[in-house]
Amino acid sequence: EAGGEALHFTADEAGVFEGFGPVPIETEGSLQMRLVAVYIDGREESLDVDVVVATGEYRHERLSVAPRLGGRLNDADAARLAEDQAKAAGVARRAHATPRLWTDERVMPRDDRVTSGFGNGRVFNNEVSSRHMGLDLDGDPGDIVVAPARGVVALVDSFLLAGDIVYLNHGGGLLSGYFHLSEQLVQEGDTVVAGTPIGRIGATGRVTGPHLHWVVRVGTTSVDPRSWMALPRADAVAGGR
Repeated sequence: EAGGEALHFTADEAGVFEGFGPVPIETEGSLQMRLVAVYIDGREESLDVDVVVATGEYRHERLSVAPRLGGRLNDADAARLAEDQAKAAGVARRAHATPRLWTDERVMPRDDRVTSGFGNGRVFNNEVSSRHMGLDLDGDPGDIVVAPARGVVALVDSFLLAGDIVYLNHGGGLLSGYFHLSEQLVQEGDTVVAGTPIGRIGATGRVTGPHLHWVVRVGTTSVDPRSWMALPRADAVAGGR
């Protein structure tokens, strides 16, 4: 495990096991991974490995919004938010329980400019209130959003803050989410591949304007979606061993 999440390994043709794990955004200095090897004869051997982590570079984004968007939630909205979070946690559990589905075929869900980066601090009406735990991509209302990789549609719903959403389960602990959609083009249980249309850009939920908010998580731990896109292809990894 690493960063509080289980790691999942798959063996290549040479019998080499490969896996990936998340680095929580608050990690400083190094991240401890615990590996447990279980041998055929039943013996177990554990190993703790410290992985050096580079310091992230993030910036503060100042937003001026209406009080209803930046203020404290009332009791009804807080209850609904808790329900939404429970549904997202359910997708995370299923992703950990699903074998890896995604392949080396990966694409960006939109070919457009980044309007807000992962990890940036959000200053609402001169108050630092949160971090931006996704990647915002520009787009006009109705523009198509596509699946970045193979997976199964795990959730199609309407959330309080995120608006109309689609969650994809890519297996091996990996999931991705697409927020503020104007239209969802898939149904729960559908299998998608890289490039499959899954929705359209919108401005649903608590949002200042139309765009795609894209999240990628390992379990419940959010990571920069671009780090997934940047993972080397399996043949490149094998060639470098």
